[in-house]
Amino acid sequence: MTTLLPGQAEAIADVNALRARISKADSDTMALLLGQAHTHHAWTDQPVSDAILKEAYDLAKMGPTGMNIQPMRLTILRGEAKEKRLVPLMLDSNQAKTSTAPVTVILANDQAFYDKMDRVFPIMPDAAAMFADNADMARENADRNGTLQAAYFMIALRSLGLDVAPMSGFDPAGVNNAFFADTTLTANFIINVGYGEANGVYPRLPRLDFSEISKSY
Repeated sequence: MTTLLPGQAEAIADVNALRARISKADSDTMALLLGQAHTHHAWTDQPVSDAILKEAYDLAKMGPTGMNIQPMRLTILRGEAKEKRLVPLMLDSNQAKTSTAPVTVILANDQAFYDKMDRVFPIMPDAAAMFADNADMARENADRNGTLQAAYFMIALRSLGLDVAPMSGFDPAGVNNAFFADTTLTANFIINVGYGEANGVYPRLPRLDFSEISKSY
């Protein structure tokens, strides 16, 4: 008889119950999350609360990461703090967009994510040492899995009716110095978040076809 891990029987029951209830997202949900969603560059004046950002994070955090390391960290900026500390570090084309967005979030990766591995990956008590003793491996895993979490977070925001605008056009060294000096965090990218005005979207640019980007063996 196969020995199950603690909590595994409950996890199996949860998955079976989910599959019995729903097998795929409906077409409207797919359209909201990705199919017809656009990056927004203009916003309504409707505020974005920390409560809804937390709701989005609580959904996004359930997405898988390698060894459950969860390296993404959020710095949430509004008003004067954003205007004085972040906007000058954005590229010129992104300054006005960032200034007018209800909230802007710096998505950073914690390069010392392994400090929490005893809690998030208790099935391997010595897992932290794998990364603590290998800075290159730690950085690679932080950057890969932090970006993965950031994608989950943006989709979670859209699922709650918000719009997003991801940006890589900023001064990374300046942002790291302004917000993460003397920490183990490094900036990944930045997103504006809010309820978008429809006139702030552009025509969709071409996407590559499946046949162009895939090989089957």
